[in-house]
Amino acid sequence: MSVVIPREFVFAAVHCGIKRDPAKRDLGLVVSRRPATAVGVYTQNRIFAAPVGWDRAHTPSDRVRAVVVNSGNANACTGEQGYRDAAEMARLTGEFIGATADEVLVLSTGIIGEFLPMDRISQGIRLAASQLSSDPQAFLAVAEALLTTDKYRKVAGSELQGSGQVVRLAGMAKGAGMISPRMATMLAVILTDAAVDPEAADRLLREAVNQSFNCISVDGHMSTNDTVLFLANGSSGVAVGGELSREFFAEKLTEVCQSLARAIVSDGEGASHLVTIDVSGCKTREDALQVARTVANSPLVKTAITGADPNWGRIVSAVGYSGVPFDPQKLTLDVNGFLLYQHGRPIPFDPEAVSRSIRQSPEVFVHIRLEEGTASARFWTCDLTTEYVRINADYHT
Repeated sequence: MSVVIPREFVFAAVHCGIKRDPAKRDLGLVVSRRPATAVGVYTQNRIFAAPVGWDRAHTPSDRVRAVVVNSGNANACTGEQGYRDAAEMARLTGEFIGATADEVLVLSTGIIGEFLPMDRISQGIRLAASQLSSDPQAFLAVAEALLTTDKYRKVAGSELQGSGQVVRLAGMAKGAGMISPRMATMLAVILTDAAVDPEAADRLLREAVNQSFNCISVDGHMSTNDTVLFLANGSSGVAVGGELSREFFAEKLTEVCQSLARAIVSDGEGASHLVTIDVSGCKTREDALQVARTVANSPLVKTAITGADPNWGRIVSAVGYSGVPFDPQKLTLDVNGFLLYQHGRPIPFDPEAVSRSIRQSPEVFVHIRLEEGTASARFWTCDLTTEYVRINADYHT
Protein backbone atom coordinates (compact mmCIF):
# COMPACT_ATOMS: atom_id res chain seq x y z
CA MET A 1 0.00 0.00 0.00
CA SER A 2 1.55 3.32 -1.07
CA VAL A 3 1.24 6.51 0.91
CA VAL A 4 2.51 10.07 0.49
CA ILE A 5 4.78 11.24 3.29
CA PRO A 6 4.67 14.92 4.27
CA ARG A 7 8.12 16.49 4.41
CA GLU A 8 10.18 16.50 7.61
CA PHE A 9 8.15 13.77 9.31
CA VAL A 10 9.84 10.52 10.35
CA PHE A 11 8.44 7.33 11.85
CA ALA A 12 9.32 4.11 13.66
CA ALA A 13 7.44 1.25 15.29
CA VAL A 14 8.54 -1.73 17.38
CA HIS A 15 7.26 -4.57 19.52
CA CYS A 16 8.07 -3.71 23.13
CA GLY A 17 6.11 -6.43 24.92
CA ILE A 18 2.71 -4.91 25.70
CA LYS A 19 1.09 -7.38 23.32
CA ARG A 20 1.87 -11.05 23.86
CA ASP A 21 2.58 -11.79 20.20
CA PRO A 22 6.18 -10.72 19.42
CA ALA A 23 5.25 -10.38 15.75
CA LYS A 24 2.84 -7.54 16.52
CA ARG A 25 4.14 -4.00 16.87
CA ASP A 26 2.73 -2.20 19.88
CA LEU A 27 4.65 1.09 20.13
CA GLY A 28 5.27 3.76 17.52
CA LEU A 29 6.70 7.25 17.10
CA VAL A 30 5.67 10.02 14.73
CA VAL A 31 8.29 12.79 14.81
CA SER A 32 8.46 16.16 13.08
CA ARG A 33 11.98 17.41 12.56
CA ARG A 34 10.70 20.94 13.08
CA PRO A 35 8.09 22.32 15.53
CA ALA A 36 4.58 21.73 14.23
CA THR A 37 1.16 23.18 14.83
CA ALA A 38 -0.88 20.53 16.64
CA VAL A 39 -4.57 20.39 17.46
CA GLY A 40 -6.85 17.62 18.62
CA VAL A 41 -10.45 16.48 18.93
CA TYR A 42 -11.19 14.12 21.79
CA THR A 43 -13.80 11.79 23.26
CA GLN A 44 -16.81 13.39 24.95
CA ASN A 45 -16.97 10.57 27.48
CA ARG A 46 -16.70 11.92 31.02
CA ILE A 47 -14.50 8.91 31.76
CA PHE A 48 -11.43 9.61 29.66
CA ALA A 49 -7.98 8.05 29.52
CA ALA A 50 -4.79 9.64 30.85
CA PRO A 51 -3.36 10.34 27.37
CA VAL A 52 -6.54 12.26 26.48
CA GLY A 53 -6.04 14.45 29.53
CA TRP A 54 -2.38 15.00 28.62
CA ASP A 55 -3.12 15.88 24.99
CA ARG A 56 -6.01 18.20 25.86
CA ALA A 57 -3.67 20.12 28.13
CA HIS A 58 -1.07 20.46 25.36
CA THR A 59 -3.21 21.38 22.35
CA PRO A 60 -3.61 23.63 20.47
CA SER A 61 0.12 24.26 20.18
CA ASP A 62 2.59 25.64 17.66
CA ARG A 63 5.60 23.64 18.87
CA VAL A 64 4.77 19.94 18.98
CA ARG A 65 7.57 17.65 17.87
CA ALA A 66 6.22 14.14 18.28
CA VAL A 67 3.41 11.70 18.98
CA VAL A 68 4.14 8.49 20.88
CA VAL A 69 1.52 5.74 20.64
CA ASN A 70 1.07 2.35 22.25
CA SER A 71 -1.52 -0.36 21.69
CA GLY A 72 -2.59 -3.24 23.90
CA ASN A 73 -3.16 -1.07 26.97
CA ALA A 74 -5.50 1.96 27.04
CA ASN A 75 -4.04 3.58 30.19
CA ALA A 76 -7.66 4.41 31.06
CA CYS A 77 -9.25 4.39 34.53
CA THR A 78 -5.75 4.27 36.02
CA GLY A 79 -5.92 7.37 38.23
CA GLU A 80 -2.94 9.58 39.01
CA GLN A 81 -0.49 6.81 38.19
CA GLY A 82 -1.90 6.65 34.68
CA TYR A 83 -1.39 10.38 34.16
CA ARG A 84 2.16 10.16 35.49
CA ASP A 85 2.82 7.30 33.08
CA ALA A 86 1.47 9.31 30.12
CA ALA A 87 3.69 12.23 31.15
CA GLU A 88 6.66 9.87 31.42
CA MET A 89 6.01 8.54 27.91
CA ALA A 90 6.14 12.15 26.68
CA ARG A 91 9.29 12.89 28.68
CA LEU A 92 11.13 9.81 27.44
CA THR A 93 10.20 10.50 23.84
CA GLY A 94 11.36 14.09 24.17
CA GLU A 95 14.64 12.96 25.73
CA PHE A 96 15.44 10.66 22.80
CA ILE A 97 14.50 13.13 20.03
CA GLY A 98 15.80 16.34 21.59
CA ALA A 99 12.52 17.86 22.73
CA THR A 100 10.72 18.63 25.98
CA ALA A 101 7.82 16.61 27.37
CA ASP A 102 5.46 19.50 26.57
CA GLU A 103 6.31 19.08 22.89
CA VAL A 104 5.15 15.45 22.79
CA LEU A 105 1.59 14.10 22.53
CA VAL A 106 0.55 10.63 23.68
CA LEU A 107 -1.93 8.05 22.35
CA SER A 108 -2.88 4.74 23.97
CA THR A 109 -5.42 2.07 23.07
CA GLY A 110 -6.27 -1.38 24.36
CA ILE A 111 -7.58 -2.88 27.58
CA ILE A 112 -9.06 -0.47 30.15
CA GLY A 113 -8.02 -0.53 33.79
CA GLU A 114 -4.50 -1.93 33.63
CA PHE A 115 -1.30 -0.01 34.36
CA LEU A 116 1.26 0.42 31.61
CA PRO A 117 4.42 -1.74 31.76
CA MET A 118 6.63 1.34 31.84
CA ASP A 119 9.91 -0.58 31.85
CA ARG A 120 9.02 -2.19 28.52
CA ILE A 121 7.61 1.05 27.12
CA SER A 122 10.80 2.90 28.05
CA GLN A 123 12.90 0.36 26.17
CA GLY A 124 10.51 0.50 23.25
CA ILE A 125 10.70 4.28 22.96
CA ARG A 126 14.49 4.14 23.07
CA LEU A 127 14.57 1.49 20.33
CA ALA A 128 12.02 3.26 18.12
CA ALA A 129 13.85 6.58 18.42
CA SER A 130 16.96 4.90 17.03
CA GLN A 131 15.09 3.69 13.94
CA LEU A 132 13.29 6.84 12.77
CA SER A 133 12.85 7.01 9.00
CA SER A 134 10.88 8.90 6.37
CA ASP A 135 10.40 5.71 4.38
CA PRO A 136 6.71 4.94 3.66
CA GLN A 137 7.21 1.51 5.22
CA ALA A 138 8.04 3.18 8.52
CA PHE A 139 4.78 5.16 8.29
CA LEU A 140 2.88 1.92 7.65
CA ALA A 141 4.65 0.27 10.59
CA VAL A 142 3.30 2.96 12.93
CA ALA A 143 -0.18 2.52 11.42
CA GLU A 144 0.17 -1.17 12.34
CA ALA A 145 1.31 -0.35 15.87
CA LEU A 146 -2.01 1.48 16.44
CA LEU A 147 -4.11 -1.64 15.94
CA THR A 148 -5.97 -3.76 18.49
CA THR A 149 -8.84 -5.87 17.15
CA ASP A 150 -8.52 -4.30 13.69
CA LYS A 151 -8.01 -6.69 10.81
CA TYR A 152 -5.93 -4.26 8.77
CA ARG A 153 -4.13 -0.91 8.74
CA LYS A 154 -6.08 2.22 7.87
CA VAL A 155 -4.18 4.91 5.96
CA ALA A 156 -5.08 7.66 3.53
CA GLY A 157 -3.30 10.49 1.78
CA SER A 158 -3.53 13.27 -0.76
CA GLU A 159 -1.31 15.67 -2.67
CA LEU A 160 -2.41 19.26 -3.26
CA GLN A 161 -0.93 21.79 -5.65
CA GLY A 162 -0.31 25.16 -4.05
CA SER A 163 1.61 28.07 -5.56
CA GLY A 164 3.94 25.84 -7.57
CA GLN A 165 4.67 23.58 -4.62
CA VAL A 166 3.03 20.26 -3.75
CA VAL A 167 1.46 19.99 -0.30
CA ARG A 168 1.07 16.52 1.18
CA LEU A 169 -1.54 15.13 3.53
CA ALA A 170 -1.26 11.72 5.18
CA GLY A 171 -3.36 10.03 7.82
CA MET A 172 -3.45 6.82 9.81
CA ALA A 173 -6.19 5.50 12.08
CA LYS A 174 -7.29 2.52 14.14
CA GLY A 175 -10.72 1.38 15.20
CA ALA A 176 -13.01 -1.61 14.80
CA GLY A 177 -15.18 -1.83 17.92
CA MET A 178 -16.52 0.46 20.65
CA ILE A 179 -17.25 2.95 17.87
CA SER A 180 -19.89 5.64 18.36
CA PRO A 181 -20.42 9.19 17.10
CA ARG A 182 -18.80 12.16 18.75
CA MET A 183 -15.66 10.11 18.68
CA ALA A 184 -15.24 6.45 19.28
CA THR A 185 -12.63 3.86 20.28
CA MET A 186 -10.47 5.16 17.57
CA LEU A 187 -7.21 6.95 17.20
CA ALA A 188 -6.13 8.99 14.19
CA VAL A 189 -3.12 11.08 13.31
CA ILE A 190 -3.33 13.43 10.32
CA LEU A 191 -0.11 15.05 9.07
CA THR A 192 0.61 17.79 6.57
CA ASP A 193 3.63 19.79 5.47
CA ALA A 194 1.46 22.87 4.87
CA ALA A 195 1.75 25.82 7.23
CA VAL A 196 -1.40 26.28 9.34
CA ASP A 197 -1.70 28.42 12.45
CA PRO A 198 -3.22 26.74 15.54
CA GLU A 199 -6.52 28.62 15.44
CA ALA A 200 -7.13 27.82 11.78
CA ALA A 201 -5.97 24.21 12.27
CA ASP A 202 -8.42 23.75 15.12
CA ARG A 203 -11.33 24.98 12.99
CA LEU A 204 -10.27 22.88 10.01
CA LEU A 205 -9.96 19.70 12.06
CA ARG A 206 -13.29 20.14 13.82
CA GLU A 207 -15.07 20.74 10.51
CA ALA A 208 -13.47 17.64 9.01
CA VAL A 209 -14.22 15.47 12.07
CA ASN A 210 -17.86 16.57 12.09
CA GLN A 211 -18.22 15.20 8.56
CA SER A 212 -16.26 12.01 9.13
CA PHE A 213 -15.34 10.51 12.50
CA ASN A 214 -18.47 12.00 14.12
CA CYS A 215 -20.59 10.30 11.44
CA ILE A 216 -19.70 6.67 12.15
CA SER A 217 -20.93 3.97 14.49
CA VAL A 218 -20.21 0.27 14.87
CA ASP A 219 -21.96 -0.43 18.16
CA GLY A 220 -23.00 2.90 19.67
CA HIS A 221 -20.47 2.60 22.53
CA MET A 222 -18.46 5.75 23.18
CA SER A 223 -14.89 5.07 24.30
CA THR A 224 -12.50 6.57 26.83
CA ASN A 225 -9.53 7.12 24.52
CA ASP A 226 -10.84 8.59 21.26
CA THR A 227 -8.42 11.08 19.78
CA VAL A 228 -7.79 12.68 16.41
CA LEU A 229 -4.57 14.68 16.17
CA PHE A 230 -3.70 17.03 13.31
CA LEU A 231 -0.06 18.15 12.90
CA ALA A 232 1.11 20.74 10.37
CA ASN A 233 4.84 21.52 10.24
CA GLY A 234 4.94 24.00 7.35
CA SER A 235 7.96 22.39 5.67
CA SER A 236 6.44 22.75 2.19
CA GLY A 237 6.61 26.53 2.52
CA VAL A 238 2.95 26.77 1.48
CA ALA A 239 0.48 28.40 3.85
CA VAL A 240 -3.19 27.46 4.09
CA GLY A 241 -5.17 30.63 3.58
CA GLY A 242 -2.27 32.12 1.62
CA GLU A 243 -0.79 30.31 -1.36
CA LEU A 244 -3.27 27.48 -0.82
CA SER A 245 -6.98 28.27 -0.45
CA ARG A 246 -8.55 27.33 2.85
CA GLU A 247 -11.60 25.86 1.10
CA PHE A 248 -9.53 23.54 -1.09
CA PHE A 249 -7.41 22.36 1.83
CA ALA A 250 -10.52 21.82 3.98
CA GLU A 251 -12.06 19.71 1.23
CA LYS A 252 -8.98 17.48 0.96
CA LEU A 253 -8.57 17.19 4.74
CA THR A 254 -12.20 16.12 5.01
CA GLU A 255 -11.70 13.55 2.23
CA VAL A 256 -8.74 12.02 4.09
CA CYS A 257 -10.74 11.89 7.33
CA GLN A 258 -13.76 10.36 5.58
CA SER A 259 -11.58 7.72 3.95
CA LEU A 260 -10.19 6.73 7.35
CA ALA A 261 -13.66 6.84 8.95
CA ARG A 262 -15.13 4.57 6.28
CA ALA A 263 -12.22 2.18 6.74
CA ILE A 264 -12.95 1.98 10.47
CA VAL A 265 -16.58 1.04 9.86
CA SER A 266 -15.68 -1.37 7.05
CA ASP A 267 -13.42 -3.11 9.57
CA GLY A 268 -16.11 -3.13 12.27
CA GLU A 269 -15.61 -6.15 14.50
CA GLY A 270 -17.13 -9.11 12.66
CA ALA A 271 -18.78 -6.86 10.06
CA SER A 272 -19.76 -8.19 6.65
CA HIS A 273 -21.30 -4.98 5.26
CA LEU A 274 -20.44 -1.29 5.23
CA VAL A 275 -23.73 0.64 5.43
CA THR A 276 -24.09 4.21 4.14
CA ILE A 277 -27.15 6.01 5.50
CA ASP A 278 -28.26 9.19 3.75
CA VAL A 279 -30.97 11.27 5.39
CA SER A 280 -32.45 14.22 3.52
CA GLY A 281 -35.37 16.65 3.83
CA CYS A 282 -34.75 17.64 7.47
CA LYS A 283 -35.08 21.01 9.15
CA THR A 284 -31.47 20.93 10.38
CA ARG A 285 -28.35 18.85 9.80
CA GLU A 286 -28.46 17.82 13.45
CA ASP A 287 -31.94 16.38 12.90
CA ALA A 288 -30.66 14.43 9.90
CA LEU A 289 -27.72 13.12 11.93
CA GLN A 290 -29.99 12.10 14.80
CA VAL A 291 -32.22 10.09 12.45
CA ALA A 292 -29.21 8.44 10.81
CA ARG A 293 -27.52 7.72 14.13
CA THR A 294 -30.66 6.09 15.52
CA VAL A 295 -31.02 3.81 12.50
CA ALA A 296 -27.28 3.03 12.53
CA ASN A 297 -27.35 1.93 16.17
CA SER A 298 -30.42 -0.30 15.92
CA PRO A 299 -29.36 -3.94 16.45
CA LEU A 300 -32.50 -5.03 14.62
CA VAL A 301 -31.59 -3.00 11.54
CA LYS A 302 -27.99 -4.22 11.69
CA THR A 303 -28.89 -7.90 12.03
CA ALA A 304 -31.43 -7.63 9.19
CA ILE A 305 -28.60 -6.43 6.94
CA THR A 306 -26.43 -9.32 8.13
CA GLY A 307 -29.17 -11.69 7.00
CA ALA A 308 -29.84 -9.77 3.76
CA ASP A 309 -33.41 -9.32 4.99
CA PRO A 310 -35.19 -6.31 3.38
CA ASN A 311 -37.14 -5.70 6.59
CA TRP A 312 -37.96 -2.05 5.98
CA GLY A 313 -40.21 -1.94 9.05
CA ARG A 314 -37.16 -1.97 11.34
CA ILE A 315 -35.71 1.09 9.60
CA VAL A 316 -39.00 3.00 9.55
CA SER A 317 -39.58 2.19 13.21
CA ALA A 318 -36.12 3.47 14.16
CA VAL A 319 -36.76 6.73 12.31
CA GLY A 320 -39.97 7.07 14.31
CA TYR A 321 -38.27 6.80 17.72
CA SER A 322 -35.28 8.98 16.79
CA GLY A 323 -36.81 11.93 18.65
CA VAL A 324 -36.87 14.10 15.53
CA PRO A 325 -40.34 15.50 14.77
CA PHE A 326 -41.66 14.84 11.26
CA ASP A 327 -44.86 14.00 9.40
CA PRO A 328 -45.03 10.17 9.15
CA GLN A 329 -47.09 10.47 5.97
CA LYS A 330 -44.11 12.07 4.22
CA LEU A 331 -41.48 9.44 5.00
CA THR A 332 -39.86 7.64 2.05
CA LEU A 333 -37.24 4.86 2.16
CA ASP A 334 -34.93 3.36 -0.47
CA VAL A 335 -32.49 0.49 0.09
CA ASN A 336 -29.84 -0.10 -2.58
CA GLY A 337 -31.91 2.00 -4.98
CA PHE A 338 -35.09 -0.04 -4.43
CA LEU A 339 -38.10 2.02 -3.34
CA LEU A 340 -39.63 0.15 -0.38
CA TYR A 341 -41.77 2.73 1.41
CA GLN A 342 -43.19 6.01 0.14
CA HIS A 343 -45.20 8.74 1.85
CA GLY A 344 -46.15 6.54 4.77
CA ARG A 345 -47.14 3.48 2.73
CA PRO A 346 -45.37 0.27 1.65
CA ILE A 347 -44.54 -0.05 -2.05
CA PRO A 348 -44.73 -3.42 -3.86
CA PHE A 349 -41.19 -4.72 -4.49
CA ASP A 350 -39.35 -7.96 -5.23
CA PRO A 351 -37.99 -9.11 -1.83
CA GLU A 352 -35.61 -11.61 -3.41
CA ALA A 353 -34.08 -8.95 -5.68
CA VAL A 354 -33.50 -6.62 -2.73
CA SER A 355 -32.13 -9.48 -0.61
CA ARG A 356 -29.78 -10.49 -3.41
CA SER A 357 -28.51 -6.90 -3.76
CA ILE A 358 -27.62 -6.88 -0.06
CA ARG A 359 -26.15 -10.37 0.04
CA GLN A 360 -23.92 -9.97 -3.01
CA SER A 361 -22.34 -6.62 -2.15
CA PRO A 362 -20.13 -5.59 0.78
CA GLU A 363 -21.85 -2.18 0.76
CA VAL A 364 -25.48 -1.30 1.50
CA PHE A 365 -27.06 2.09 0.81
CA VAL A 366 -30.03 3.34 2.82
CA HIS A 367 -31.74 6.58 1.84
CA ILE A 368 -34.33 8.08 4.18
CA ARG A 369 -36.27 11.10 2.92
CA LEU A 370 -38.41 13.36 5.07
CA GLU A 371 -40.13 16.52 3.81
CA GLU A 372 -39.46 18.92 6.65
CA GLY A 373 -36.70 21.06 5.14
CA THR A 374 -33.55 21.02 3.02
CA ALA A 375 -30.90 19.77 5.45
CA SER A 376 -29.19 16.40 4.96
CA ALA A 377 -26.43 14.21 6.42
CA ARG A 378 -24.44 11.10 5.52
CA PHE A 379 -23.58 8.52 8.17
CA TRP A 380 -21.71 5.20 8.08
CA THR A 381 -22.24 2.05 10.10
CA CYS A 382 -21.88 -1.72 9.65
CA ASP A 383 -23.96 -4.79 10.27
CA LEU A 384 -23.94 -6.94 13.41
CA THR A 385 -22.79 -10.54 13.22
CA THR A 386 -22.15 -13.40 15.63
CA GLU A 387 -18.42 -12.73 15.15
CA TYR A 388 -18.85 -9.36 16.89
CA VAL A 389 -20.26 -11.18 19.92
CA ARG A 390 -17.41 -13.70 19.91
CA ILE A 391 -14.70 -11.00 19.70
CA ASN A 392 -16.13 -8.95 22.53
CA ALA A 393 -17.04 -11.90 24.74
CA ASP A 394 -13.42 -13.06 24.61
CA TYR A 395 -11.65 -9.66 24.49
CA HIS A 396 -10.24 -9.66 28.03
CA THR A 397 -10.45 -13.28 29.15
